[in-house]
Amino acid sequence: MIPSVTTFRAVLVTQTSASIEQIDRTQLPPGEVLVRIVYSSLNYKDGLAVTGKPGVIRSYPMIPGVDFAGTVEESTSAEFQPGDPVVITGCGTSETMWGGYSELARLDAKYIVPLPKNMTLVQAMGIGTAGFTAMQAVIALEHHGLKPGGREVLVTGAAGGVGSTAVAILAKLGYKVAASTGRPEQHDYLRSLGATTLIDRTELAAPSKRPLETERWAAAIDSVGGDTLAAVLRTLEGRGSVAACGLAGGAALNTTVFPFILRGVNLLGIDSPKVDKAGRLEIWSRLATDLPLDKLDAMIQVRPLAEVFAAGEEILAGKIRGRVVIQI
Repeated sequence: MIPSVTTFRAVLVTQTSASIEQIDRTQLPPGEVLVRIVYSSLNYKDGLAVTGKPGVIRSYPMIPGVDFAGTVEESTSAEFQPGDPVVITGCGTSETMWGGYSELARLDAKYIVPLPKNMTLVQAMGIGTAGFTAMQAVIALEHHGLKPGGREVLVTGAAGGVGSTAVAILAKLGYKVAASTGRPEQHDYLRSLGATTLIDRTELAAPSKRPLETERWAAAIDSVGGDTLAAVLRTLEGRGSVAACGLAGGAALNTTVFPFILRGVNLLGIDSPKVDKAGRLEIWSRLATDLPLDKLDAMIQVRPLAEVFAAGEEILAGKIRGRVVIQI
């Protein structure tokens, strides 16, 4: 069937500009599945991409948007049929493959996950890479022995997308959650997600000359990095783990080997784009059962595609609470 519309609308980023353009369908890359995108989301990487900052896009021209959700329009894969609702989270999209700030996307089936039956497309993008990463971090901590009933689990950058989702998941699973943020106006929001203790980020990241401090946390999910991650390592309980998944506070890590050789703590790297298909299915299955959807709905604000450039500036400045869903 010949498509009646020969162009589609998308954000196009070149080495010198970023704007919303009409793009010919013939320019879409090859792939097994053509998806009609309904929603995308806003992640820190998206903020970098749409504002022209380095560190994300590796090939130009690029359609940014790490995540997207929509319906299958065409498929040569037996796994998906036209009309199927599907979800894609960061898998090279916005880096080397065209992403979700677009009406159409074409990619291979190995990157695509069916929409969980209890979720809407909006909720799936409310989760997006941020929520996917949070769930991946929780699973990694569980695999390293974390169970409810012990000391508090710390979540840094708690008012952001990863942090908000992590707080809600951990609270539902029965953990006592300590939430760290530099925005005291978000304390009520974090309590509503299930946090029992609120900590100012300056207290958490205060410099120390001591290689180890009082054991305080059973585990942690850290999206900040830098001095905050160093402080978390100094204060983890013996055999505790921190899942590291971000660098909003800096990429350098000034620490010692003492937390590792005297307390046996674990530093777990969370690299969500490299998760294989089986891992993606497991993570989305856990999200469908372990993330309270009413809490998720409270995190979401929906904004039109035209506002993505302003929203990108806001997320880089730390002004976004929870999750922004971009309506395509």
